[in-house]
Amino acid sequence: MATSTSPPSFTCIRVCWDCHHCFTSEAILQPTMGNSKSGVVSREILDDLKVSTKFTEAEITQWYENFQKQCPSGRITPAQFEEIYGRFFPESDAKTYAQHVFRSFDTNDDGTLDFKEYIVALHMTSSGKMSLKLEWAFSLFDVDKNGYITKNEVCEICQAIFKTIPKEKQEKLPSDENTPEKRADKLWSFFSKEENERVAEGEFVKGVLENDDALRLIQCEPGK
Repeated sequence: MATSTSPPSFTCIRVCWDCHHCFTSEAILQPTMGNSKSGVVSREILDDLKVSTKFTEAEITQWYENFQKQCPSGRITPAQFEEIYGRFFPESDAKTYAQHVFRSFDTNDDGTLDFKEYIVALHMTSSGKMSLKLEWAFSLFDVDKNGYITKNEVCEICQAIFKTIPKEKQEKLPSDENTPEKRADKLWSFFSKEENERVAEGEFVKGVLENDDALRLIQCEPGK
């Protein structure tokens, strides 16, 4: 029997808000239909994910079956992730940005994404709660994972985001946003910090929530 929801088997998350400033996710592989199974998610992982995410047991089980079919090893490698991510940016270079997104999802720093990391990332970036979305955005900018963001880290992520903007769109950007450095300067100004100071997570969330331009500058819009 079909359920009321049909979760995608494998979703690539992008930093992008719609007109209501919500993250969106794009399905890149459709769910495998039928009754065949590729394995069963352990009760421990299932119970943990039910508590830590908004997903139901049925949704998690469906995702696990399809995840195992598409990733028989049970893990997503950086190269696989970059290839998948690149499909959303056919006219630009998303490799560096994909590497940063992968790093933010790889919470145990083992160089791969397992099913649990994938589901937690999906929850944080697709939940209706802006606080969760901005917590993840903070982790994206916190390159060294020390709990703070520096101006250099903002510059690094702005460089990666700028590479995803097609050349013809770069030429049409406002004069104070038409280089990665200018975008980083503008974004940093919303946090009211000196060049050598750093931004904590709460300060980051507050600065972004209070400025529509900050919300726009941290997003990454795939080429149409």
